Amino acid sequence: MSNNEILKKLRVALELNTDDIIKILSLVNFKATKAELGDMFRSEDHPNYKLCKDQILRNFLNGLVIYKRGPREPRTETK
Repeated sequence: MSNNEILKKLRVALELNTDDIIKILSLVNFKATKAELGDMFRSEDHPNYKLCKDQILRNFLNGLVIYKRGPREPRTETK
């Protein structure tokens, strides 16, 4: 399964729109445009199809954790 397919399936399963995905990516300081994301959601035979690289999927997954759980609280050391 390609990164594009994983991203598409997560988008559908979590009922996310393009703006949500841009917001999720921005939580980990990763910039993406609607056009770039639209090209990733196209079929592979489309002339504007863009491959979703590992870095994009990794940042999306890291941002999704923050989006769903909230930011990580700082650890307090106990002695």
